[in-house]
Amino acid sequence: MSTLLKNVKSIAADCSKPGLAARNGWAKSLAVLLLTALLGAPGFAQSQAQAKVQPAPQPTILIVGDSLSAEYGLRRGTGWVPLLEKQLASDNKKAKVVNASISGDTTSGGRSRLPALLAQHQPAAVVIELGGNDALRGLPLDMTGKNLTAMTQAAKKAGARVLLVGMQVPPNYGGAYAATFSGLFAKVAKDEKVALVPFFLKGIADGDDATANFQADRIHPNESSQARMLANVWPELKKIIP
Repeated sequence: MSTLLKNVKSIAADCSKPGLAARNGWAKSLAVLLLTALLGAPGFAQSQAQAKVQPAPQPTILIVGDSLSAEYGLRRGTGWVPLLEKQLASDNKKAKVVNASISGDTTSGGRSRLPALLAQHQPAAVVIELGGNDALRGLPLDMTGKNLTAMTQAAKKAGARVLLVGMQVPPNYGGAYAATFSGLFAKVAKDEKVALVPFFLKGIADGDDATANFQADRIHPNESSQARMLANVWPELKKIIP
């Protein structure tokens, strides 16, 4: 429509030049009629106004996690990710949350899924909450570190800011293993210069009566612990939301 309008205006202008007006009076009249019809056409003015006022797209926050982010054992809408959506609304932050978390997922699974997720959602921020299942399964920690690094680099290459969510394992795994595992997240965050939540379950798993904060399996935090999980993530996450 805009191209046609420009052509019509051009015809009218050319026909106004000295020497052309007499010969092309019919063309000028036609141009004027077309221009009048265009300007008076229903919806033309409205479409032109809408084209000028396009709302900015909301940035997308992509959550790539495991059961801790997938509401395992919880009523839908009570996990920390739905609470995050409410937090964004209350803080008047315009952002869309995509929860791509899968219960039981490992860093290897997340690494394989991430490229398609980045292409599909084009997120402005990516939260990587994986690694706990690697430890529970006794997977090689060097592999976990490589996967976290690869995911972080892929998200950064796609133009997203990254937040790594760290985890810890119980002391019965052995002091050396536990220290190495928790240190993976800090190392990747430092090397890749991305944001970090040192311990996702701070104030939940390390409390005086930790069992009261978990479901019957003593692995997954209960509904009342979800707000605390969000509180652990939010201070760092809000820094990377555009």
